Amino acid sequence: MAQTIIEKIISKHAGHDAKEGEITLVQVDGTMASDTTAPLAIQSFENMGGKQVWDPSRVSLVIDHASPAPNQRIANLHSMMREFANQQNIKLYDVGEGICHQLMVENKHVKPGDLFLGADSHTCTYGALGAFATGVGSTDLAGVWLTGKTWVKVPPTIQIRLHGKLQTGVSAKDLVLHLVGTLGIEGATYQAIEYTGEALHHLSLASRMTLANMSIEMGAKAGLVDTIGLEWEDEFEAIHADEDAEYKQVIDVDVSKIESQISVPHSPDHVQPISKVKDTPIQQAFIGSCTNGRLEDLHEAAKILEGNKIAPHVRLIIAPASKKVLDDALSDGTVQILTRAGASFITSGCGPCVGTHQGIPGSNENIISSSNRNFQGRMGNPESNVYLASPAVVAATALHGKITDPSQAEEVGV
Repeated sequence: MAQTIIEKIISKHAGHDAKEGEITLVQVDGTMASDTTAPLAIQSFENMGGKQVWDPSRVSLVIDHASPAPNQRIANLHSMMREFANQQNIKLYDVGEGICHQLMVENKHVKPGDLFLGADSHTCTYGALGAFATGVGSTDLAGVWLTGKTWVKVPPTIQIRLHGKLQTGVSAKDLVLHLVGTLGIEGATYQAIEYTGEALHHLSLASRMTLANMSIEMGAKAGLVDTIGLEWEDEFEAIHADEDAEYKQVIDVDVSKIESQISVPHSPDHVQPISKVKDTPIQQAFIGSCTNGRLEDLHEAAKILEGNKIAPHVRLIIAPASKKVLDDALSDGTVQILTRAGASFITSGCGPCVGTHQGIPGSNENIISSSNRNFQGRMGNPESNVYLASPAVVAATALHGKITDPSQAEEVGV
């Protein structure tokens, strides 16, 4: 039976050939919960009579959404997580260590071909490794902590074939915004997206994570990037779809024709070429999130801002994806370039992206962000307007105080 990538992974974890539409019981390789979801998962686990998680080495907890704690209530939730982690002998990443999705890949809690569940919708980020990773509810996760298993329905797959090479200054973020604009926020509901094609040879693991990350913004159950050209330190068994596998839809994209993209308020799929919205005034710029807070993202911003100063009326906030990213950016001088340009670094975490802590915009302000969602109120103020873009676009915009194509940043003048 010819199979897609996700059918192969589910079959391996079910112990038999699984086909589209089948509901099957699978073994789980790893799980994760953050401070927004772990407290409820812990309560549910205890209410189910749980005494010990099925395998402590396969459970991770991360404090990243409201970090450091902004108030007493959240501080107590963090304390609950620390106590549970200590009791269960499971790994907990505390304040400042990083964003959950970055840490799961960076510290190899997930590997190619795995089946991984996280109590966060952007768990699909790990599909960058050719893994089946998806978000689940806290109660469902508690059940997995008890048994190490879960039920899944094998989803149909949309195959996206990527051809060519991205233009200079155009990134994986521009590519995935283009795809979100094409498919819409419900275009892949309860389907898997399988990314393949020769263009992947030119995409780093960090870029693949950006691509997989925003699959959920198309409604997808998972986004799996073919392991073709994947640079991974350890040996792994490559998983490719069979040539005669059946797909719900096949989409061909010439990535060389894509220009910088912008998602305008108030939905991720409201995507336009940057040329349509250039010169829109901006008051706050943000680089970070599980989509674009990695070292290569900070490097792209530094290329544009080196030796320059951001516009006087703009706030540029940067939250590195992890402490390791911050340390690497400190070591190679990237942090100094960015702070000299006027950027402010905050604790590694998700706060500004979800509007739970730090970087809340003022009413009627326009924000340009390298994050993944711009629904009304997403960054903490329903009376602000959030534009989504690549780190290069965010940096060029912060430099000039208005939405600017990074390829034209020098022409505009400082």
